[in-house]
This record gives sequence, C-alpha cells and structure tokens, in this order.
Amino acid sequence: MRKNNWACFLLILAGIVIGGFIGNLFPSTWLNYGQTFGLINPFVLDLGIMTITFALTIKITIASILGIVIALIIYRFL
Repeated sequence: MRKNNWACFLLILAGIVIGGFIGNLFPSTWLNYGQTFGLINPFVLDLGIMTITFALTIKITIASILGIVIALIIYRFL
C-alpha cells in the first residue's frame, strides 16, 4: 500500500507546532534549548501605493525535533 505524502507533511508540521508549544510551556528547561535563524531585519519593498514586508525567522528547539521524530514514528505505523 502506498502512503500519502501529504499525511507525512501534515504530521511533521503538527509535530513541529506541538513541540514548539511544549517548549514554550517549559521555557527554562532543556526542551526549549535551540537556535533561531532567518532574516533579522525584514526586507521592505515600497512600491509607492503598496508596501510589502518580507521576513522569515525559524526557531528550532529540542522539543520541536522530538515532535518531528514522534510524528515520523506515527507515520510509519499508519
């Protein structure tokens, strides 16, 4: 039986979100230890009648990595 790639993607996304939420619940523990990277200052494009701001920041924590691993284990057994 062929597995659905969208299900894997959604499970990984849910694992990241739930892991990030758990990391924020316990801010002074090792679960919230991680690295933030991305654009520090947003890129602003002023077109005169419209201003567009581009920014992307990603925070990878131990809790989000554990969430990804658990999501992949759940996906394997589906």
